[in-house]
Amino acid sequence: MPIGLIVMKWNERVGTEVLNKYPREMEITDKTLMQIYSTHEYSGESGLISLMIGSLNIASYYTGPENEYYIILLLNVDEDPDSYEEGLVDVSRIILQNLADDAYFKMIPSLFQRLSVYPTLNTEQKLSFTYFDEVKRMIINRLREDGTVSKSELTIWMKDQYKQAFLNVDADIMELIKRDIIKQVSVKGIPSELLFLINDIIAIRVPPVKLVKDPADRGLPSKLVENYRTDVKKFFLNYNPTEADNLKVLDVLTNPQAYDTLRLLRTAIVTRNDLEKLRKKGVEDLDNILKMLWETQIIQIFRDENDNEYYALLSDFYIDLIFPKYLMNVIKMNYDKKSKAEPVLIEFLTILEQSYVNLKATKKSKT
Repeated sequence: MPIGLIVMKWNERVGTEVLNKYPREMEITDKTLMQIYSTHEYSGESGLISLMIGSLNIASYYTGPENEYYIILLLNVDEDPDSYEEGLVDVSRIILQNLADDAYFKMIPSLFQRLSVYPTLNTEQKLSFTYFDEVKRMIINRLREDGTVSKSELTIWMKDQYKQAFLNVDADIMELIKRDIIKQVSVKGIPSELLFLINDIIAIRVPPVKLVKDPADRGLPSKLVENYRTDVKKFFLNYNPTEADNLKVLDVLTNPQAYDTLRLLRTAIVTRNDLEKLRKKGVEDLDNILKMLWETQIIQIFRDENDNEYYALLSDFYIDLIFPKYLMNVIKMNYDKKSKAEPVLIEFLTILEQSYVNLKATKKSKT
């Protein structure tokens, strides 16, 4: 578990300047901050550095010369700073998008909590964080259309398309490679490395089948069972999958407290007293979490004749990798139009074949 989070900027007049930190009582010396600044300054580029200064284990992310913000995470001695890199990139973008009127100040505690869970994220959470990120979603959507694009072309395109805030295309590409969504390959005769889409992401609401099958066995009073089943059926009769709706749900899945609450609700229909026990596991803002789940139509609340409340999943969510069969048509279209070199398309087919085999093997092992 990290010790604290610091947002720092270089001030030409006073040197290193701490803009915000969490927890507020945390202390760090100017000398240590200067060492962090100097280490980043040596390379002059955006990116992660890790260093030990005395008993401090530090992971620091520099947003680059355009913004010059330093997002510093203080860790326990036995923690691996590299395991927080993706989280620091993610948090850096959120901070830079909320600089106006220091809007990010009130977000620091939740951002710290978000960072803290990065090394322990499961596959569902990792994919949720990936697809919820606007930049990574833009890269995936571009590759859905083209199938493959040179890294240099994509970098130029992204800088032209995304002008809201901080952008680190190399870090975003690296994460998509780690998630087995894209592959980076050098093809003979092509000057720039190519990026290929090898797996796509499916994201959709699904009924809470196990709960609906036997609600009474899962904790709901028998008198409320038909009401619950009717509400779930009604919701999915009117459900229309859209990216906007997916992003609302992913906003929940990428909130650590909301995700912990969802995990409990996937196993049982619970009372408020059951939910209160989550506070001991770190769900401190339970009222707002329940409000978030209600407003996104993830939960439904039922009351019995004694006015006891029961919290049940109205809809669950499924997110996973799928093989992009549609890319066969994209490859054929590129071949017919001669818009991609033949060696590139041949390489693409080879990569997709291997990706299909790997994905099938992964699904089989999970089963």
